[in-house]
Amino acid sequence: MRTARVVVMPYDGAWKTAFEAIKKELEEALGDLLVAVEHVGSTSVEGLSAKPCIDIDAVISDYTNFDAVVERLAAIGYIHEGDLGIKDREAFAYTDKPHLYKHHLYVCPQHSAELHRHVTFRDFLRTHPEAAARYGAVKEKAAQLFPNDIDGYMAYKSSCIEELYVQCGLR
Repeated sequence: MRTARVVVMPYDGAWKTAFEAIKKELEEALGDLLVAVEHVGSTSVEGLSAKPCIDIDAVISDYTNFDAVVERLAAIGYIHEGDLGIKDREAFAYTDKPHLYKHHLYVCPQHSAELHRHVTFRDFLRTHPEAAARYGAVKEKAAQLFPNDIDGYMAYKSSCIEELYVQCGLR
């Protein structure tokens, strides 16, 4: 799901409820194959402006049963897209899920560097409201400057993200 129009909006408390509904569906489908379901990305940080799309990492122990994960997710409408160039993070698209909020689903093994990055960054922003406010302001400005250019949006906010990565120990 490539973003055509970049929209960043103030935090919406409904994002937490939306995540819980998606999580419930994933837990029912994947059952014992799951270690955890993590709400990551900007919508997971209270008070942070974000693009209105829930980012989710479904955590598995390792790739031993990955074929079963793909099959069970396919049974509820998800399509495996591969790692999209990011090691140990498998992306899944979906069709026909009007009962769920727009979301990005990734499946990661529990020792994935990408999962660690997502959770560390989320937890840092949750516990450092001044950093979250600064990041939110940069995201809002990026969306104003690049409303039709997701690559420009991403490039504009990249230096802020790198600074925050240093602050939270990811660099």
